[in-house]
Amino acid sequence: MDTTRLAAEFERDGFLCGLRVLDVAGVARVRREFDALEAREGREKSEIGLLDRHFDQQFVWELATNAAILDAVEAVVGPDILLLATHFFCKYPAPSEAKTSPEKFVAWHQDVTYWGLEPPFAVTAWYAVDDSDVENGCMRLIPGTHHAIREHGTATRSGNLLSINQEVPVTSEEEASAVDAVLRAGEISLHHGMLIHGSNPNRSSRRRCGLTLRYVPPSVRQTAINSQGRRWRAIRVRGRDDYGNFEPVAAPFGAAGER
Repeated sequence: MDTTRLAAEFERDGFLCGLRVLDVAGVARVRREFDALEAREGREKSEIGLLDRHFDQQFVWELATNAAILDAVEAVVGPDILLLATHFFCKYPAPSEAKTSPEKFVAWHQDVTYWGLEPPFAVTAWYAVDDSDVENGCMRLIPGTHHAIREHGTATRSGNLLSINQEVPVTSEEEASAVDAVLRAGEISLHHGMLIHGSNPNRSSRRRCGLTLRYVPPSVRQTAINSQGRRWRAIRVRGRDDYGNFEPVAAPFGAAGER
């Protein structure tokens, strides 16, 4: 892995895309595990309701501590890494009888706006459980928009999957520059917590499931309750924590991924 190149691209654009982290067998195992979780929890909850399941689902913890993912995160965060949270996003194709319902999308936004972090820095690894492409509503990223937090308003269009219906205005030039984060299952993208991003509706006949893995360096602290109305349960997954900004949390399935 050319960490110097990755760091330079991330600094310039605010994201990286198409990094392979699992082989064919690993991809199939993760999909089987998620399919079983989805069957137990139901589609409605699986859409955006599966948060922090690394505490009770070993396959999620193993992904969050996957060496290839942490190597990529280390290239842009540094050697000391805390896992802040995990969250599944499933965008399902609309059934034919529901075509009149609002299409589900994700409005333009910046992650850290409502996370209560100081400094407002976090990195998200977006792992593709399924192939993610333009047709099924892959993430879209606006390069170079990761240098400052912008004021967010409320989305006026129905169907926004964001938890508090936030949306940040963008210019027509910025929207025209957006990049489609096309991923094959088993690949990740990385994006800066201040990067403006969103996604269009799933207009395919296929599910689009992704797992977001949120990371911060230990120097970051929480100064306000996050958008979920709670404090983060951060876990050290690589390196050292010489700051102690978060209450200690034990690794749920052992210390896989630490070194």
